[in-house]
Amino acid sequence: MSGVVQLYPQDAMVEAMLRGWRAQQTARGLREDTIVNGERLVRRFLEFTNEYPWNWSATHVDEWSMWLTSEKQLAASTVRGYQGSLRLFTEFLIDGRYGWAAECEKSFGTHPVPICHDWNTIAHLNSYEGRPEARPFSRDELQRFFDYADDQVERAQRAKRKGALAAYRDATLFKVIYGWGLRRTEAAKLDLVDFGRNPKAPQLGRFGMLNVRYGKAKKGQPPRRRNVLSVMDWAVEAVADYVDNVRPKFGFDDHPALWVTERGGRIKPVEINARFVAYRDALKLPKALVPHSIRHSYVTHLTEDGVDRRFI
Repeated sequence: MSGVVQLYPQDAMVEAMLRGWRAQQTARGLREDTIVNGERLVRRFLEFTNEYPWNWSATHVDEWSMWLTSEKQLAASTVRGYQGSLRLFTEFLIDGRYGWAAECEKSFGTHPVPICHDWNTIAHLNSYEGRPEARPFSRDELQRFFDYADDQVERAQRAKRKGALAAYRDATLFKVIYGWGLRRTEAAKLDLVDFGRNPKAPQLGRFGMLNVRYGKAKKGQPPRRRNVLSVMDWAVEAVADYVDNVRPKFGFDDHPALWVTERGGRIKPVEINARFVAYRDALKLPKALVPHSIRHSYVTHLTEDGVDRRFI
């Protein structure tokens, strides 16, 4: 309504900025969880600085980064990821094509400025700051990998070739490895009954929790068991669709395994590795990426999203 004066124009401006950033990221084809996590990070920075974006300065980033490193004791790679998200948001605000700087100048007499630069952000000197043979995927690399796995299903279906079911199974398997942070052998030995309900997340149905029965054991000890809570809704949807609509088509309803083969066996870790290598090499991704990298990605990405390390 024209003529209506907003009681809190600053807050309204921030919300409009975040909606605009969401629209821009959606147009770029970014995943919903990536967009949500970026917005969550910006809101945390707003709370930390107690200032609106048009009053932010490089000093705020300096103080925030020091707090993340010294007080929160986050890894350099995690802090760098946070800084990168903040940089993307502020670059969106100062981009003249979107008009936020001019609107802020008109409304508040000041405007957003660049606050993340080479001297106050952590340089990405190495592709991975841990063991190079098992570095995590970047989010972009992982999305490309999953998309390629899904494409193999569609290609097999269009060509009416055998192997569409196996390709669908493996595409879902890789998503489960990531969605619950599994090792290759742990994933191979999963049974249908290993998924169960989480009373605190009834919306996830029978896939609210995963009982990992064959965790990595210490020398001379039996496999460690652990329960992993489901935290990625899209991964729950993927495995639920596989269990309800795809696995029955293999024709081995009495087999306990989650991942069955076309001959009625249980998939083996070496087969998981072979499919992984085929997809990785087809995408020309770095050979430093191995199946265990997907598990590392689960830990890294949840940490970047601010999930409590005790939970991870």
